[in-house]
Amino acid sequence: MATQALPSRDDFAAMLDDMFGGADSFEGRVVHGTVTAIENDMAVIDVGLKSEGRVPLREFAAPGQKADLKVGDEVEVYVDRVENMHGEAMLSRDRARREAAWDKLELEFSQGNRVEGVIFGRVKGGFTVDLSGAVAFLPGSQVDIRPVRDVTPLMDIPQPFQILKMDRKRGNIVVSRRAVLEETRAEQRSGLIQSLHEGQIIEGVVKNITDYGAFVDLGGIDGLLHVTDLSYKRVNHPSEMINIGDTVRVQIIRINKDTQRISLGMKQLESDPWDGASAKYPVGAKLSGRVTNITEYGAFVELEAGIEGLVHVSEMSWTKKNVHPGKIVSTSQEVDVVVLEVDEDKRRISLGLKQAQNNPWEAFAAAHPIGSTVEGEVKNATEFGLFIGLDNDVDGMVHMSDIAWGVSGEDALALHRKGETVQAVVLDIDPEKERISLGMKQLERGGPVAAGAGDRLGKNQVVTVTVLEVRDAGLEVQAGDDGATGFIKRTDLGRDRDEQRPERFQVGQKFDAMVTGFDRSKKPTFSVKAMQIAEEKQAVAQYGSSDSGATLGNILGEALKARNEADKK
Repeated sequence: MATQALPSRDDFAAMLDDMFGGADSFEGRVVHGTVTAIENDMAVIDVGLKSEGRVPLREFAAPGQKADLKVGDEVEVYVDRVENMHGEAMLSRDRARREAAWDKLELEFSQGNRVEGVIFGRVKGGFTVDLSGAVAFLPGSQVDIRPVRDVTPLMDIPQPFQILKMDRKRGNIVVSRRAVLEETRAEQRSGLIQSLHEGQIIEGVVKNITDYGAFVDLGGIDGLLHVTDLSYKRVNHPSEMINIGDTVRVQIIRINKDTQRISLGMKQLESDPWDGASAKYPVGAKLSGRVTNITEYGAFVELEAGIEGLVHVSEMSWTKKNVHPGKIVSTSQEVDVVVLEVDEDKRRISLGLKQAQNNPWEAFAAAHPIGSTVEGEVKNATEFGLFIGLDNDVDGMVHMSDIAWGVSGEDALALHRKGETVQAVVLDIDPEKERISLGMKQLERGGPVAAGAGDRLGKNQVVTVTVLEVRDAGLEVQAGDDGATGFIKRTDLGRDRDEQRPERFQVGQKFDAMVTGFDRSKKPTFSVKAMQIAEEKQAVAQYGSSDSGATLGNILGEALKARNEADKK
């Protein structure tokens, strides 16, 4: 019997190559395999290697679903290793799907096509998306056109995405759902906007409300319903008339097909209350209305729904000038007004509030004719006179030349204080210009009666005067027993400060004073000081001068001596 020769070392290596030949080429590749068994949660798969491999069933199921797999099914898996420490092949269905998915995604990305995926998890800054095996990142800002508070309804649902960026080496894919929605919406808007036209009446749903209006969904495209087009009446905020979710009937006012902006209106479906406004509201008509808005320049009064008129601040009160309208009327107050002007084209009505009330200037003129005496409180002093508060909140003015005889300017204004009650004579009334002229000096004793006596007096004449009244500002005096009355300012009562005190004089006291001039009413003005200065000059001239060695005392002494001797004679 022949003995069989043992194989050589080279023959043994060849046998190993035949047994495992090409096995190494399986690693890192996607291969076809057959499911031979399903044990617990694992699928046993034969890919033609020495041993079979096991793959978790979850890798054969879509996110959130169960695996639909049975014995005999052919599947694609990725060979990670030909044999592990247990002698089994290391297989992966996920890796196979990823590799296949990346090949397909790179092609779709290069062509700019959309891809289908499923949102299955949350990560920092966004969500994870399964793109048929490849995992992509969906930023939170790319989920929807508008911010989405709850993404749960969008998860585990196949839907289209747009690939924004991908890097296979780093395994990085960024997708956007928002880009798909915007593109779809733009297509819908473009088609819908072509079917719309200005003047068309259409129904829509209120989607959003802002301070300036509301956005209405017209079935795929939004239109703006501005607050001014909600109603002809004043609307402070759109929420006063509509709410989110309301179905509203609107008219298309304008369409800009370039910007795809649509302006809508609701009031255009109502009758315009301004039609025939001139006939409904003739000039001079007295009406009632409600204050709807107050501004610095006036108040708006609603005459009917959609018709408002402006009461300018100058037409609000007969007597309250330069006062904010809010201090005269209040919002929602019912007021009576008079129509002053109507402009239908500009949709404006001018109203007067004060015209609906009695004119206090005309009432004063009827109750206080010229020449009558009135009493009031000094309200204010200006550089040209005093304002006196009279009946019905009207003011009269006393010009500074009519405050007192013989006194004018600041001296006249200083005779009276704010809040003081005084009497005056009505000199003139002009209701149209709202002016009342008053005079106070016309009530002084001897003023207008004895004024003509001033014609007999001459300037620089020294006369004996009698004190009629003592005031803080000076003395009211009368020349002689029945002569003209005049005034001596306190600064003219003497050369020395001590002599300039009016209180050192008494009513009825007589003394000499010099006539220094006449006011516009021909009343004389007197001065003791001027008389003293004139007497001094005369004495110096008559009895010597200080240059000749005579003192002022000597000079005045001689002058007084001469005067006394003359009086004795």
